Amino acid sequence: MQQYLSIKDEYADAILFFRMGDFYEMFFDDAKMASKILEITLTSRNKNDDIPIPMCGVPFRAAKTYIARLLNQGYKVAICDQIEDPATAKGIVKRDVVRVITPGMILEDELLDEKTSNYILAVVHDGDDVGIAYLDISTGDFWLTESKNHSAVIQETLRISPSEIILPAAVEKDPFFSLIIQEFQNKAITFLEEKAFEYGKGREYLLDQFKTVTLEGFGCENLRAGIRAAGALLHYIRETQKKKIDHFISLRTYSLDHFLLIDDTSCRNLELVTNLRTGTRQGTLLSIIDKTITAMGGRLLKRWLRYPLIHIKDIELRLNAVEEGKKKGRIRSQIRQGLTSVYDLERLGSKVAMGHANAKDLIALKDSFQALPGIWSLLAQMETDHLKCKSHVDTLNQLADLLESAIREDAPPTIQEGGIIKTGFSQQLDELIEISRDGKSWLAKLEIKEKENTGINSLKVRYNKVFGYYIEIPKTHSKATPSHYVRKQTLVNAERYITDELKAFELKVLSAEEQRATLEYEIFNQIKGEVIKHHEEIQKAADFLAQVDCLLALAETADLNDYTRPEINTEGIIWIEDGRHPVVEKVISGERFVPNSIRMDNHEQQILIITGPNMAGKSTVLRQVALLVLMAQMGSFVPAAKTSICLIDRIFTRVGALDNLSHGQSTFMVEMEETANILNNATSNSLIILDEIGRGTSTYDGLSIAWSVAEYLHDLHNTGVKTLFATHYHELTELSHIKPRVKNFNIAVKEWNDQIIFLRKLVQGSTNRSYGIQVARLAGIPDHVIKRSKKILANIESTGQGLNRNLLYSDKEAIQKGGYQQLELFRRPENYILDKLKKLELSKMTPLDALNCLNELQEDIKGGLD
Repeated sequence: MQQYLSIKDEYADAILFFRMGDFYEMFFDDAKMASKILEITLTSRNKNDDIPIPMCGVPFRAAKTYIARLLNQGYKVAICDQIEDPATAKGIVKRDVVRVITPGMILEDELLDEKTSNYILAVVHDGDDVGIAYLDISTGDFWLTESKNHSAVIQETLRISPSEIILPAAVEKDPFFSLIIQEFQNKAITFLEEKAFEYGKGREYLLDQFKTVTLEGFGCENLRAGIRAAGALLHYIRETQKKKIDHFISLRTYSLDHFLLIDDTSCRNLELVTNLRTGTRQGTLLSIIDKTITAMGGRLLKRWLRYPLIHIKDIELRLNAVEEGKKKGRIRSQIRQGLTSVYDLERLGSKVAMGHANAKDLIALKDSFQALPGIWSLLAQMETDHLKCKSHVDTLNQLADLLESAIREDAPPTIQEGGIIKTGFSQQLDELIEISRDGKSWLAKLEIKEKENTGINSLKVRYNKVFGYYIEIPKTHSKATPSHYVRKQTLVNAERYITDELKAFELKVLSAEEQRATLEYEIFNQIKGEVIKHHEEIQKAADFLAQVDCLLALAETADLNDYTRPEINTEGIIWIEDGRHPVVEKVISGERFVPNSIRMDNHEQQILIITGPNMAGKSTVLRQVALLVLMAQMGSFVPAAKTSICLIDRIFTRVGALDNLSHGQSTFMVEMEETANILNNATSNSLIILDEIGRGTSTYDGLSIAWSVAEYLHDLHNTGVKTLFATHYHELTELSHIKPRVKNFNIAVKEWNDQIIFLRKLVQGSTNRSYGIQVARLAGIPDHVIKRSKKILANIESTGQGLNRNLLYSDKEAIQKGGYQQLELFRRPENYILDKLKKLELSKMTPLDALNCLNELQEDIKGGLD
C-alpha cells in the first residue's frame, strides 16, 4: 500500500492501474469510481480492519477493453507495471508507471476509429496572437498555426475536433479560454503549468525533435504563439509516454485563410460528416464520396472535406488527377484492388516506433510492402502530378524480404513467449528449437523404456505447468514401482513420480525453452529496430498512397454517380446546370430526383429570394448549391450536367434551429446568434445559405428582421454577398423592386382538386401562397382541423385585418354570442377576389388555367361562407 500510495501521489489526475500478478488492481477512490463506470464488483482489501480499503480489479489480458471505457468517459489511465521479474525480486516487486493513456494518447487499434484522426490540441494566448498545435500520436501527424482572429481560432478548434485539449493552468480570467472550455466541456481538458508553454523551452523541444538548428524549414520560425503550443504538446507526450517520441518527423505549418472555411454550425447543417438526426456518418456527404480503400486514405479524405482549397492551381491539380482516374477505369480498378493489400502504414509505423507492435503488426507491414511494386508499376501509366510516384520502394522491398524471412505467419499476439521467429533465420535459435522438439521424441522413448523396465504397461510420462515432467503410475501397480522413483504427488487413482534422469532432462528442456523465448524477443526487437530506421520512408509511402487512394476514390464516385468536372472561374459566377443533391438523390424513395439549375453573380442575381411551400424542396436546393461549391473546391467532380464555380472563402448556413437548453437559449436566440455570426464575418467572396429567419418570434418582428438582414447582405461592403434566402415571408419578394441584385424564385407546385403536387423545380418569380393547410393534410392532421383552418384562413384573407377574435369561437358559439358578429367576418369578400385577380398573369394562362383559377376562387369563397 505504501508503494501504491507513493506512485498514486504522482498521478493524482489519473486512474492508476496497479499490476499485481495477472490483474490490474485499483484502490480507494479510484476503485469506487472505476467499479461504477466499468460495472465490476467493488470489494475491499484487509476486510477485517476497522477501515477496509476499497478495491476492484480487471484481468491483465483484458485490460484494453476496460481502459477504452474509461477513456470514453474522459478519464486518464496510468499503467503501473512490475518492472522486475517477481521470481528474482527480493522483497516487494519494483513497480512504476510505464505509460499514461489519455483520450489523445491512444495507440491501440481497438480503441481508435480507423478513418478518423485522433488529435490532441494545445492552445495558448500570446499577446494578440493565439497559437494552436495538434498532433495524432497514432500516425505522426503534427500541425501548427496561429492567428489574431480569435473567432476564427475557435472555429478552427471545432474543425479539428480533438479528443483532448491542453491549456495553460492560469486561464480563469481569460474570456477567450472560457469560450474554449465551454465549447469542449464534454471533452478531456488537461491543464499544464505555465512553464510547459514557455517559448524558449518549446522551441528547444522542436529543434531537438527534428534535429535542426532553425524552424525556418517548417515555416514557423516567427510564429511565437504556435511554437509555444507545439512545445507544450511535445512536453506532454514525453511526460505521459515516459520517453522521447521519434516518429514525429515533420511539422506542417498552415494559415487559416489558405482553406475555404466552413464553421462548425454549417458543417452540421450541411451534414458533411455526421447527420443531424442520429449524429452518425450515415446519410452524410462523406458517406457518399468516401470510396477509399485504406484507413489512411479515409482519414485524408475527411480532412480534404473539412479543408477545401481556395487556390485555383491546387484545385485544378486535384481535378486533373480525378479526371484521369475516371477516364482510365481499368487502371483505376487495378490500383484500387492493389490497395486492398495495404494496411494502415501510418499507424503501423507509429506503433513500431513507440514499441507497441507485435508480430501481427510486422506481418501487416510486410504484406503492405509486398503490394507496393505492383501499385507503383500501375501508377507509372498515369500522367498527372498527384498520381506520379514520388517514393522509392527499394528500401521497403528489402524490409519486406527481411520480414518474410524472419516472422512466422502464425505468431502469437504476445512477443515474450516465443513462437515468433521462423526456423532458418538464426542458427542459435534453431539449436534451441531442436532441443525442445527432440524432447518430445525423447519422452516417448523414455516412456517405452520405463514400461519395459517396470513391466507396467499403463505407465505414462507427462508434463504440466505446476509439477513439470513426471511419471504417472496407477495405484493398482504401486507395489511394482522401482525404488529410485521419488513420489511427487498422490492422486485418487494414481501416483506421480520423478527420477534423476527425468529431472536432468526437465532442466535442459525448460532452460532451452526459456533461452529460446529470450532469444526470439531479442531478434524481434532487432527487426523492429531495422523497421524504425526506415520510418521516414514508410511515412512518405503512406502519405503518397493515402493521396492516391483519395483521388481514385473521388474518381470512382464520379464514375458511379455520373458526376462532371467543375470549371473554376474568376468572374464571381456560380452557375450550376441540372445540379443534384449528392445525398438526397441516393436516399430518395418513391419519386425521381428533379435536378435544378441556378445562377448567381455579383451584378444581377446576387441574392435569390426563394419562396414555396414546406416539403417542396427549398432546403434541398439551398444545401445542394453549398455542397456542390464545397465539392468543387476540395477537388471533386460534382453531380450536375455543367458547373462553373468561382472561389468562395467561407460558406455560412442558417438552417433551422433547436433550443439549446444546456446554455439556456431559446430557438430564436440560437437563430439570432447564428445570423449575427454570418453578418459579422461574411465577406464579398462568401456564400450564405439562409433557410428561414425570424420564425422564432412574432410574424411582424420576424419579417422585419428578415427584411433588414437581406438588405444588409445586399449592401455589404458596397458589393454585396451571394445569398440564397428561403422564406415564407412573401413580403420579402418586394425587395426585388428596391434592390437591383435581388431576384425572386420559387419552387413550383401544381394544385389539383384542393391537393398539391410537388414539382421540385426552381422557377423564376415569386409565389404568394404557402399551401400550409395542404401540407398539414399530407402530414396527417385530422380533417375537421383542416376544414376549420381553411375557414379561418379565408376569413383572415377576406378581411385583410388579421385574426378577428370572433374566430376564437366555433360557428355555434359565435351565433350564441350574436349572429351579427359572425356575419361581420365576411364583410367585403370582394377585397380578396380583387387581390387575387390583380396578381393574375393573363397573358401566360391557358383557358384551362383560367377555369382552374376561377374554380379556386369560387371554392375559397364557399369555404369562407360555409
